[in-house]
Amino acid sequence: MWKIVLPGIAMIGVTYAFARYSFGLFLPEISSTLSLSESQSGLIGSVAYAAYTLALVTAAIFIHKMSARRVVLYSGATAFIGMLGMTASQGFYTLAISAFVAGLGSGWVSPAFSQVVAQSLESRERDKGNTWINTGTSVGVVASGPVALVFAEQWRWGYVLFAILAFLTLWWNARAIKRAKQEPEQSTGSKFKLSLLGQARFMILAAIGIGFSSSIYWTFSRSYLTETHDFSTSGSMVFWIVMGAAGIIGGIAGTIIQRIGLGWSYRLGVLVATASLVTLTIPHPASIFLSAILFGISFIFMTGLFIVWGTRHFPDTPSVGVSLSFFSLGIGQSIGSIAAGILIDSMSYPIAFLSFAAIGLLFIFIKTNTQAVSTQQTAAHAAK
Repeated sequence: MWKIVLPGIAMIGVTYAFARYSFGLFLPEISSTLSLSESQSGLIGSVAYAAYTLALVTAAIFIHKMSARRVVLYSGATAFIGMLGMTASQGFYTLAISAFVAGLGSGWVSPAFSQVVAQSLESRERDKGNTWINTGTSVGVVASGPVALVFAEQWRWGYVLFAILAFLTLWWNARAIKRAKQEPEQSTGSKFKLSLLGQARFMILAAIGIGFSSSIYWTFSRSYLTETHDFSTSGSMVFWIVMGAAGIIGGIAGTIIQRIGLGWSYRLGVLVATASLVTLTIPHPASIFLSAILFGISFIFMTGLFIVWGTRHFPDTPSVGVSLSFFSLGIGQSIGSIAAGILIDSMSYPIAFLSFAAIGLLFIFIKTNTQAVSTQQTAAHAAK
């Protein structure tokens, strides 16, 4: 199992933490060097999100037309090329194009790896394999934090280092992932119908809710610390690294799901995520770092759970289920970030975080049915 999981963790770390999330860590220095306005910086962030969304929408198609292995390698290649472009960027347009290219891999890689896991691992290992690979985001966040501290004033060299690591990860995955004799997606992907989404409606709604409630933490937790809790820049960076390190523990999601079931695992994750938002509002260092630990664990746990939920709904085409759940998470995060900013401006940080905690808690009541949507069975039924 680990021959696939370890390079998978590295690839997720490269495409998510390095190629996508590290832009926010280097943003003050990038803005200063390239004379970017706040609106230009925000637009570049939106461009990266647009690339992520586009990649999620096209992931299942590309996997069906080519192969999961090839899409994984394309994910690493776009991260490598995009980050090289960022190192050489001289202005807004070149940086925006580079950020778009770099962001594509984060949308392709998770659906593609769910397919790699389906064709490479035994069924009893798949839940664990998927959820451990998902911890790559946390591993990457932990690694990117110290790099951002060391290369804060020389951000271009930071991206050079990230690009080198991306190339090595690409080579590792090319060696580790074997060419499949027959891709499961090829025999079923073309039969997928939009009408089947109704059976996954609870998963979609849950993913939107978790994305919404978690968005305020990803977008505003560091600002909250520096503006309200008087944290220094380095102190808030340590907070970020602690959050990332804690997320690695979220890799136990597959084991927890197998032991207590998906439904109870989902409710446990919602409770821990809600607690992380509440504890951040308590003005004490112990509570603040406890919040970082709880959020890191719960977010990676929940994204791993949605991977499992998606693959169980679409056993014939697991990449479709993962694309769908992650796309729903992205919708929730996009809406939540806007709502959080408006609420913070009109009220305050504590009220905004407590409000999002209350909203997130409401989603604990969503049903967690895992009825499989088998495209083969549906096609056969329709033929009768």
